Amino acid sequence: MGAANVIPGVSGGTIAFITGIYERLINALKSMGPTAIKLLFKRDIKAFAAHIDLYFLISLGLGVICSVFTLAKVLKVANTSHPVWVSAFFFGLILASIFSVGRMVKNWAPRQVLALVIGLSLAVTLVLVDQAQQNRDPMYLAICGIAAMCSMIIPGISGSFILLLMGNYELIMLESVNMLRLGEFGVALPILIPVGIGAVAGLIALSHILSWLFKTYHDTAVALITGFVAGSLAIIWPWKEAGKIERFNGKEKIVSWKHTLPDFSTSHDLIAAAIVIAGIALIVVTEYLAAKGNKTTN
Repeated sequence: MGAANVIPGVSGGTIAFITGIYERLINALKSMGPTAIKLLFKRDIKAFAAHIDLYFLISLGLGVICSVFTLAKVLKVANTSHPVWVSAFFFGLILASIFSVGRMVKNWAPRQVLALVIGLSLAVTLVLVDQAQQNRDPMYLAICGIAAMCSMIIPGISGSFILLLMGNYELIMLESVNMLRLGEFGVALPILIPVGIGAVAGLIALSHILSWLFKTYHDTAVALITGFVAGSLAIIWPWKEAGKIERFNGKEKIVSWKHTLPDFSTSHDLIAAAIVIAGIALIVVTEYLAAKGNKTTN
């Protein structure tokens, strides 16, 4: 999930969904309410841990944090030197995951088809939106945190891509995270603290909404998510060229893209196609391991 959330266009929620931990994650996040606070104040740590599924959240959180800190710099270099290959890998992941998510719908009725179309349309619409300018205002950073966290846990919608559209992806995910990793706290914390506050608020609010949706309208919610996942393929499409370019703070920045077709007469695009297949294969293996783990648990 951490690796996926670092790449613009890829959703960590998709990874959680196809590995079978998504609803458990949502319910664990939802449980962080008044009851959890009371148990904490009573110092009943055992009951508190069981109530919020603490050990599951710690395991998941450590994996995400380690991945963000180790991959932020690597992906910054990779996206600069081989952007098509990086996008190709995640394109394969998402393409394979569409079928994984879609199979979770038990009954495809008109309502579910409509939800699928709505999710697909919303995700594709994001491709047409131009990026905003970078903004360091604390309130705007908190809003970025809310939007990014909400999109991070909704499969098919990338938190990093939302930050990219809001103009603060480079500031938050690359510059500030790398500064924190290097110990430059005075530079990183004024940016990351407002983002973190917004992210926590958005996470708590959305977890309650999603938990209710899954309990009340499971198939419709999953169909909507399937649409999000399918539509995100337009965002992460590997073969694209710079469209609209604007200058922000003295630097040229691409604010829109033109999608192109691969040229398989070149070794570069052939390698990209092979990487797409590798991404698909990884999802197949991940699904197999997740299913095997579920059988062992049951």
